[in-house]
Amino acid sequence: MSARIIDNWRDRLVTILVAPLMSCSARIPVYAMVTALLFPHSPLKAALLFSGAYATGIIFAMGMALLLRGTLLPGGSQALVIELPPYRIPGWRTALLHTYDRAKIFVQQAGTIILVISLVLWTLSHYPKSQPPSQVVAMSAQADQLAQAGNLSAANGLRDSAERLAAQNALQHSFAGRIGHLIEPVIQPLGFDWQIGIGILSSFAAREAVVSTLSIVYGLGENADDHPESLYQTLQKAVRTDGTPVFTTATCASLLVFYILAAQCLSTSAVVRRETNSLKWPLFQIFYMTGLAYAASWVVYRVLTHWLG
Repeated sequence: MSARIIDNWRDRLVTILVAPLMSCSARIPVYAMVTALLFPHSPLKAALLFSGAYATGIIFAMGMALLLRGTLLPGGSQALVIELPPYRIPGWRTALLHTYDRAKIFVQQAGTIILVISLVLWTLSHYPKSQPPSQVVAMSAQADQLAQAGNLSAANGLRDSAERLAAQNALQHSFAGRIGHLIEPVIQPLGFDWQIGIGILSSFAAREAVVSTLSIVYGLGENADDHPESLYQTLQKAVRTDGTPVFTTATCASLLVFYILAAQCLSTSAVVRRETNSLKWPLFQIFYMTGLAYAASWVVYRVLTHWLG
């Protein structure tokens, strides 16, 4: 919408098409999650990576603008003259009221979307109900025997393992698990598993939803009193079926690059449709940004996997 001040239609369209590559506030939770996974004990490195994510979006936006101006939307540029208003230092009351107003809008709009998505995903990840595997039943019975024998520490540890195994089995057989397994072959070359795939799908409605989505699919919050672990600790301990960690350095970097470049905002697409009065351009934007994100993430994952061994 800010491109309305550009008189030249060609320049305005290029601006609209590349603007979503610039990092927005909705990406901040994802950046914070990935940087915390990569550098949990190095704030300086995490800050540099966080800033690098913003710089990457700017560089790709400039590159795509040059590419579009030289291919699909060729033509000369026109000068843009804008009269800036006088700037003054705001007072504390004005700043606080503006902050409150923006926070209220976020809670009412984005917060509502995130809440609805979280509720839907919770339902999808818990239904239909499935019977626990025989291994879980055997582990529970063994834990009861250990408890009767007075070995409470071993019994509690075995119960915890049985509960995690039962939760994982239930999620795999739920609607969310089936959807994740369906798209896993497509995202596997990027280092993503079916659980991350569920988070990516939820992000198309709101990028911020990926954090709450991963909290749900990885079981964070269940038995919270017995397992007071943070999301980052849970993700760091996540393993694949072969026992290898899910969130390796290569996977985290690939996920970060994907979220920098991918078109994961349906509200943006709706605005582009309205501003261009055409369905062609928002579809083109989704196609090229998703393809760009996939290709860049694939390269990053392959290079880091080869480099780190």
